[in-house]
Amino acid sequence: MKRGPPDRLVTVDANAQFNPARRLLFRQFTGIATGFVVVPTFAQVRPPEQSPVSEREHQAFMDRAFEMRRLAIERGDQPYGAVIVREGRIIGEGVSAVVTDRDPTAHAEMLAIRDATRHLGTNDLSACEMYGTSRACPMCEAAAYWARISRMYYGTPTTDAGSPRLS
Repeated sequence: MKRGPPDRLVTVDANAQFNPARRLLFRQFTGIATGFVVVPTFAQVRPPEQSPVSEREHQAFMDRAFEMRRLAIERGDQPYGAVIVREGRIIGEGVSAVVTDRDPTAHAEMLAIRDATRHLGTNDLSACEMYGTSRACPMCEAAAYWARISRMYYGTPTTDAGSPRLS
């Protein structure tokens, strides 16, 4: 058996693990049968959607996230802030509290998601966007994915990070 990379890239859909006829074993690449390689097909990749929010509104939401960052610094915490927006209104805010609360999960994005879900009374934030002072870490991006946040933005100038995804 020839070991090494394949001659061509093979794609399978995200449900491949449930369909043995369509799965691709690591063994085909490395000779080690330890799991699956799942790559989305081109049909699952959607073009980026245009945000209905104006440039001025983007800037106002990002300014509020940086105000949350300033509050975190004043409290003696890490310099991060985040806000969650729905239909042009801020519904959740987060100030980093990792140091002050001695909680490694108290990232600004996590606290903003928690605040938004409490405010809306649901864990479905599918019509919401998140603005953060920096790119979300893998934990926060996963939380945004599971909360179904539609779009994430970060930094200055405002950068569109796209839809949250699991890495």
